[in-house]
Amino acid sequence: MRSLCFLLLLTLSFTSCKSSKKAKQKDSQVVINAKRALKNYDNNTAIVEDIEVSKAPISETKPAITKADAITSYALQFEGVRYKWGGTTSNGMDCSGLVFESFRANDIILPRISRDMAKQGDKIPLRKVQEGDLLFFKTANRRNNINHVGLIITTENDIQFIHATTRGGVIVSKLSEAYWNNAFVEARRIL
Repeated sequence: MRSLCFLLLLTLSFTSCKSSKKAKQKDSQVVINAKRALKNYDNNTAIVEDIEVSKAPISETKPAITKADAITSYALQFEGVRYKWGGTTSNGMDCSGLVFESFRANDIILPRISRDMAKQGDKIPLRKVQEGDLLFFKTANRRNNINHVGLIITTENDIQFIHATTRGGVIVSKLSEAYWNNAFVEARRIL
């Protein structure tokens, strides 16, 4: 009886193991139809007959979540939060606070001020931006410094970014909007 249990456990373990962590995740269900699995186990012998093993259809699953996905998802939960200078919570948020907290929640520490964030990572051309990259802006200010940052959430059809504005709070905007396009300075990749 022990050898039969061992044989069944061994068979099941081979049919359900994966070869590596990098292998695509696949949903598979192993159905075992064992007819007369134990026909005769007198004298500590077991006869296993008519075991059918079939696999249900395999469906593709989503790839593992990336760091950029995690950061943008975290930022998007603040959409609609009112603007508060120096804010970093759902009670109020400013642009650099939104980016700072979104990265910090994913174990990446950035400077707290947008002009200091603009010194981090690598400068990249707009044609190469991806989700999770940062956009920096100079809006009307006396010092002519970078004073605004946004986090790219998608590049499909148009670059969209989440940021906090004094009028709208935390919103999603498009870089193609005239105001943001004119104020744009550079894009940087932190990840």
